[in-house]
Amino acid sequence: MSRKPYVREMPRFAWVFRHPRYLRYMTRELSCLFIGAYTLLLVAGIGRLAEGPAAYEAFLEALKSPLSIAFHVLALGFAIYHSITWFNLTPKALPVQIGEEFAPDWVITGAHHVIWVLLSLGILSLAGAF
Repeated sequence: MSRKPYVREMPRFAWVFRHPRYLRYMTRELSCLFIGAYTLLLVAGIGRLAEGPAAYEAFLEALKSPLSIAFHVLALGFAIYHSITWFNLTPKALPVQIGEEFAPDWVITGAHHVIWVLLSLGILSLAGAF
């Protein structure tokens, strides 16, 4: 008589929704796809710029479509989510030791957020946003 080992059934996709931590993890992984697609869009823009002013103007005109604007908004949201989750993970990936003690997590995370805000404000001021 042979006994079969117990194998718990696992739905193919529903496991993501069983725990909020899993959903946050998969959302972070999904955000990489949008960031990669946006990177390819920027590379395509550089290619159109290299082709000449007419090609670049056509590329800029295509970016004004509602679908393109929706993609940009979605990519921005995913980029912000990706950045925030990475900064919150940084103390575990890069613990800072000062003497015998480690710096508190909130110091490392806060420093990353402050630098991010300052760099963003600097770039916006250079772009003439204010």
